[in-house]
Amino acid sequence: MDDSSASYIHLVHHLIEECLIFNMSKEECVEALSKHANIKPVITSTVWNELEKENKEFFEAYTRGRDQRVTETEKRQRIQSRLIEDGKDD
Repeated sequence: MDDSSASYIHLVHHLIEECLIFNMSKEECVEALSKHANIKPVITSTVWNELEKENKEFFEAYTRGRDQRVTETEKRQRIQSRLIEDGKDD
């Protein structure tokens, strides 16, 4: 791998880390990097997969935590919707 390929992969790696900071899923990250950084989805997906292989425990915990936060957010949204609906009936 030449220096330019290595630095490109390093850039994608760094951008994926930024996606993780923003609690994005793999799909959201692939879409964001494609749209905002003009990185082909296959590149982002490949680098993400390699990071998952190298950091299996981290990604398992990340996915569990992310899924839990999504579930909690959905619960809050359902409760808020119900409260709004109940308020309309008054």
